[in-house]
Amino acid sequence: MNYKEVQDSETTYTELMIPSYANFGGKVHGGIILSLLDKVAYICASKHSHQYCVTVSVEGVEFKSPVEVGDLVEIKASVNYVGRTTMIVGMRVESFNPRDGIVRHTNSCYFTMAAKDEHGNLTEVPGLKLTTETQVRRFCEGKIIRKLSQEKREILKSDLALAEMKEQCAQERCSITI
Repeated sequence: MNYKEVQDSETTYTELMIPSYANFGGKVHGGIILSLLDKVAYICASKHSHQYCVTVSVEGVEFKSPVEVGDLVEIKASVNYVGRTTMIVGMRVESFNPRDGIVRHTNSCYFTMAAKDEHGNLTEVPGLKLTTETQVRRFCEGKIIRKLSQEKREILKSDLALAEMKEQCAQERCSITI
């Protein structure tokens, strides 16, 4: 099997947040950040696999603090885990305010990307050569993320009877009228 080092595909991307990115509250719209994350995940996964890659899933997107117009957003990405045809790309988003020099960690998340060949079929990706304790930890975390994602998909596919659904909702803030 072919193995590649994590640093071979590490990616850092910086973009100025411009006024057209603002939402009604005057902050950068979360969808803009998600779009940038998708691009960076593609770049990172393609560098690792040397293939066209598609987004399979997004895990753990939580916006910790707002991004302001005028900030420089920096996204740091690395392939943290590889399966046979998929890769989990971990990303950290930081927002730098050039006026006051403050850097804020605004987001961290994981994108699962799948490699495709020239015919659009899933294709095997290189293994990951882990050379630091941090890389080993991230790989193990990626394995957990993959397992939890698979479990979530199975739960969401399950067919619950109406009685079971009503029971699950009994203590929630909803009113079932059927």
